[in-house]
Amino acid sequence: MPIVEANIDIRAANHRVCALAQDYRLRLEWDPFLREMRFLDGAQEAAVGVRVRVRAKNGLVMLVEYISYRPPELVATAMLEGPFFFEHFAGTWRFTPLTPTQTRVIFRYSFGTRWPALRPVLDPIIRRVFLRNTTARLHGLKRAIEETDVLTRLGV
Repeated sequence: MPIVEANIDIRAANHRVCALAQDYRLRLEWDPFLREMRFLDGAQEAAVGVRVRVRAKNGLVMLVEYISYRPPELVATAMLEGPFFFEHFAGTWRFTPLTPTQTRVIFRYSFGTRWPALRPVLDPIIRRVFLRNTTARLHGLKRAIEETDVLTRLGV
């Protein structure tokens, strides 16, 4: 199972970084990948078992479910439905305090493609695309926290 992982250090407490990463209203301001995120089934916030519809700017749509939600340290989701070429897909955000005002954010994807015979060709391509994507998302989060007023608007 291919794994893609990127990390970045951000000048803010982990509870603030985690809160912003999971605030869907503000997330669309800093996350270069997302076009829309919407809670389903009447949910108003993240929790284990909550389902979310995610639409990327590239048009791909995925239905995910929170499988772990332990703020301010860990958030994990798994795909329930998504692009036809994925057999499975999961993502994890880890927020590790380095100091009271410094957090290391680790963003990790794991995935499996549907066709075993094509995995040697498909998986490295998808892995490269996702590595670029996760790195851009982490840099977007860092810029938003360190260079804008987003945390003030978040209220944490």
